[in-house]
Amino acid sequence: MITFEEGKQIFKLDTQNTTYMMGLVDDVFLGHIYYGKKLRSAGGSYRFRTDEYPMSPRYLLREKLGFFGGFPFEYPTGGVGDYSESCLDITNEVGQNGCELHYVSHHIEKGKPRLPGLPASFGSEQDVETLFIVLQDELLKVQVELQYSVFEAEDVITRCVTIRNGSEHTYRLEKAYSACLHVEKEKDMELITLAGAWARERHMDRRPVGHGKTGVSTVRGETSHQEHAFLGLVSPETTQTVGEVYGMQLVYSGNYSAQVEKNLYDIYRLTMGINGETFSWKLNAGDVFVTPEAILTYSDQGLGQMSRNYHDFMRNHLIRSPYLHKDRPILINNWEATYFDFNTEKLLDLAREAKKQGIEMLVMDDGWFGKRNFDDSSLGDWVVNEEKLQGGLKYLVDQVNAIGLKFGIWFEPEMVSPDSDLYRAHPDWAIQLKDRPVNMHRAQYVLDITREDVRDYVYGSIAKILRSANIEYVKWDMNRAISDAGSCMLPADQQGEVFHRYVLGLYDLLERLTTEFPNLLLEHCSGGGGRFDAGMLYYGPQIWTSDDTDAVERLRIQEGTALLYPLSTMGAHVSKCPNEQVGRMTSMKMRGDVALSGTFGYELDLTTMPEEEKALIPAQVENYHKYHSLISDGDYYRLHSWDSHAPYDAWMVVSKDKSEALVTFCQVLGRPGYKRILLPLQGLDASAEYILDGEDAVLKNGETVSYEGDLLMELGLLIGNSGDFSSRLYHFRRK
Repeated sequence: MITFEEGKQIFKLDTQNTTYMMGLVDDVFLGHIYYGKKLRSAGGSYRFRTDEYPMSPRYLLREKLGFFGGFPFEYPTGGVGDYSESCLDITNEVGQNGCELHYVSHHIEKGKPRLPGLPASFGSEQDVETLFIVLQDELLKVQVELQYSVFEAEDVITRCVTIRNGSEHTYRLEKAYSACLHVEKEKDMELITLAGAWARERHMDRRPVGHGKTGVSTVRGETSHQEHAFLGLVSPETTQTVGEVYGMQLVYSGNYSAQVEKNLYDIYRLTMGINGETFSWKLNAGDVFVTPEAILTYSDQGLGQMSRNYHDFMRNHLIRSPYLHKDRPILINNWEATYFDFNTEKLLDLAREAKKQGIEMLVMDDGWFGKRNFDDSSLGDWVVNEEKLQGGLKYLVDQVNAIGLKFGIWFEPEMVSPDSDLYRAHPDWAIQLKDRPVNMHRAQYVLDITREDVRDYVYGSIAKILRSANIEYVKWDMNRAISDAGSCMLPADQQGEVFHRYVLGLYDLLERLTTEFPNLLLEHCSGGGGRFDAGMLYYGPQIWTSDDTDAVERLRIQEGTALLYPLSTMGAHVSKCPNEQVGRMTSMKMRGDVALSGTFGYELDLTTMPEEEKALIPAQVENYHKYHSLISDGDYYRLHSWDSHAPYDAWMVVSKDKSEALVTFCQVLGRPGYKRILLPLQGLDASAEYILDGEDAVLKNGETVSYEGDLLMELGLLIGNSGDFSSRLYHFRRK
């Protein structure tokens, strides 16, 4: 619910459990008052501390800087006296930077409009209410419309900004962030971010917040393996179950900046948006610029509640795919089985063996096009190599379908190899700096999809392949970051727009793809998890979590990813051992149990794997079909992290009606001499009785023993010591 108390000049935004408030000073300056636990009534404008100034800063000009230096602006601007991090920097027609925003008007609507050219949340008039606040710089004639959408059931508020140049001049946006949030606490706060690298993405990182600025950002042109567009500001006592959490993340797939600044008054300012370091946008007279959307949530029940808020929000209001609540086909990808060395018969042999094990889809990975026998050629030449695929692609797909499997295919549409027909014909289609040799990675360049002609070629190439055969899945990959960020098409005064225009071009391609092929299962990938973000989930329901498929390494990676994203979005497969990335040997059961908390599939050679491991696949397939709906749609609870205190990992998923729960326990290292573990569970119905299914069911006098929900949560589940790299699943059903 959104209300405006005119007498108090306060906006109050309420969700089921939270309140967000902001207010006006002298009908002019919009400031932040409060975000946190739900309040009964609007108030708190005393937090502005205007009584410390004898007159309004609008009129007492001699003290205006003092006011600007301490006021918690809802959308702070640069150049006029607010010396903390700004959200908006505008350079005028004579090259000077300065902007001062005054309140003009507001209105409230049921529902939520789409953002042009950008992925964004959606909802019906019953789900969401939206507040629009118009601010204006009276000198520049620039209007800034702040948009707040309130998703009451999920305890989420989204924010974005529309900037309109109402003057006759041309300006430059040097920074246009999506959101700012002020948090005022007597206690010191801590920051949680997600950091890592290729093959160890999204490890949780927690640190105290001192005075000054700290945060995360990227200039790589993608969300990146190294950082993530998320900030979690938490109280020192915060755990999974207790403490305050302010969560903010960005629905965007390019360069971002997200930071928290503790100022001289010990107030925390969180800001988030497109990274200004690589951004400059020409705003002609009459032009409009729209920022990406930021997703805010608050929890006073620890990180676990923040995660569940985000999971519900993304399932209900961000992911559009028809596969959202369906079982995804269990796939096998041929990459680790064949690499580039395959032909039609080898793929069909893999498909026949997969069918015997209950696997449902064959995905043909890199190497099927052009003259692609290694990773140094042919990207951009999306023409089937019929020396490998004898009889053509349609023949292969038809044969795979006849075996009883669906068919999927790999693309890397945004790239071009120097050794390709495409590059030889159009060298200017690569992103590049004038007269400077382009830096390569993996022997490839990045296509300039800021250009409409390049996008048309890319889309036409992909669509032609998809129209040619019954292809039901696409893995869309991107295996290098962007450098040398120049475009041969854009004029000199718009070269600062390349990175953002690239992301808009990507979204245009994905929108076209999902419009023409609405039933396509689209999985995003970027060298693994380098572009795992909320923006990509708008177009496809799953993202390859990491190229590291080692079950132990995946525990940290999937824990960090699940902090924000539903388990059903995480691409997770069983791979061969010893693991290709780290060389570790883990049990087939543990590999299967870890991958079960994701999309589930296989990356190995079924025709050569040990028979004792292959014999476990049918049971893993059965588990997927048995538990997928629960894992996909249930509430996620993190029970333990293996790299803290004790070497085991545990999480659980509870159905919305609390009638069933699945606990996954992974023992990373043995515990010689230790007693059995008591693992407290979460999220159950305290008053209900539960029975344990399957091999772990306990019988007494021929009857299944029941467990009381409150005892399982307070005393814990008793788990034996089962040795290194072992795992167990515990499925509870309400009696």
